[in-house]
Amino acid sequence: MKSRYLRGAALAMFGLALAGCSGRGGHDGRTVLGFSQVGAESEWRTANTASIKSAAHDAGIDLRFSDAQQKQANQISAIRSFIAQRVDVIAFSPVVESGWEPVLREAKAAHIPVVLTDRAVDVSDPSLYVTLIGSDFVEEGRKAARWLLQNTPAGDGPVDIVELEGTVGSAPAIDRKKGFHEALAGHPRYQVIRSQSGDFTRAGGKEVMEAFLKAEGKRINVVFAHNDDMAIGAIQAIEEAGLRPGRDIKVISMDGVKGAFEAMMAGKLNVTVECNPLLGPQLMQAVAAIKAGKPLPRRIVVEESVYPMESAAAAFPTRKY
Repeated sequence: MKSRYLRGAALAMFGLALAGCSGRGGHDGRTVLGFSQVGAESEWRTANTASIKSAAHDAGIDLRFSDAQQKQANQISAIRSFIAQRVDVIAFSPVVESGWEPVLREAKAAHIPVVLTDRAVDVSDPSLYVTLIGSDFVEEGRKAARWLLQNTPAGDGPVDIVELEGTVGSAPAIDRKKGFHEALAGHPRYQVIRSQSGDFTRAGGKEVMEAFLKAEGKRINVVFAHNDDMAIGAIQAIEEAGLRPGRDIKVISMDGVKGAFEAMMAGKLNVTVECNPLLGPQLMQAVAAIKAGKPLPRRIVVEESVYPMESAAAAFPTRKY
C-alpha cells in the first residue's frame, strides 16, 4: 500500500509539474493549435498544408504540426502528444473515418476542443468534435457523374467505366464513390466494370490502371479517378498502352490542382471537379471563435466549381494550387 501511495504521489507531482510547464496557451500568450495532417500524398495535400501553415502564421497562432505519413496510428499518437502538451485546440484531417472514438474521448476529458478538416469521422458521440471544415465529397461524386451523363454521345451502347478509388476507409473515397454511383443509378448504359484503390497517389493510379487495361483493354470508355494524382498516373498508363487519354478513354478526376489543368490543356484530361484545399484561413477563424467562446456550425462547406477541358486555359492563370 505504501509503495502504491508513493507511486501515486509521484505521478500527481509529475502531473502538476507538467501542467505548470505546459499550461494552455503558448509561453508568449499565443493560442496553440495542434494539427495532424494525413501526409503529403498529393499536390492537393501539399497545398492544404501550405495553406494551414501560412494562415496560422498570419493569425499569430502557435502551430504544432505533425505529418502522419498516411498512417492512423501516427495520427493517434500525435493527438495524444497534443493532449499532453495541453494545446488550446486540436485539429486534424483523418486518414480514415473509423477508430477515433477512444482518442477523441481523451481530448474531451482534457477539455481540448477538436476541429476536423477536409475529412469526417464516424463516431457515436457527435460532441467529440466541434465542427468539420471541408468539402461535400458526396456532391463532388455527383458532379462528376452529371458531367459524364451530359457529355456522352447519344445512343444505347454501353459506357464502361473503371474507378480509381482513394485510400480505403477514407471519407473522400467512401463519399465520392457513393455520389458518383448514386447519380448514375437509373442509367443502365453506364456500368462501373472495375474499381480498386490507388491510395490517392500517382504511382498507385498508374499501377491500378495498368492492371485495368490488361484485364479489359479497349473495352474501357471512361476512367473515374477520386483525385487528380491518380488520374495523371492513369493517363501515363493509357499512353503507354498506345491509347489516347481524353479521346480513346475519357478521364474524369477530382481536386482541381495545377497538374490537372496542365493535363486538360494538353487534351489528356476531360474534366476535374474542384475540391478546395485552401482551408487554412477558415480553420484559423474557427480556432479564434472557439477561444472566444463563440458558437460554430457543425459543418462549414467551401465553395467549389467544375472545370471541363475547354475552360482550363482561361482558368489556369488564376489557380493558387
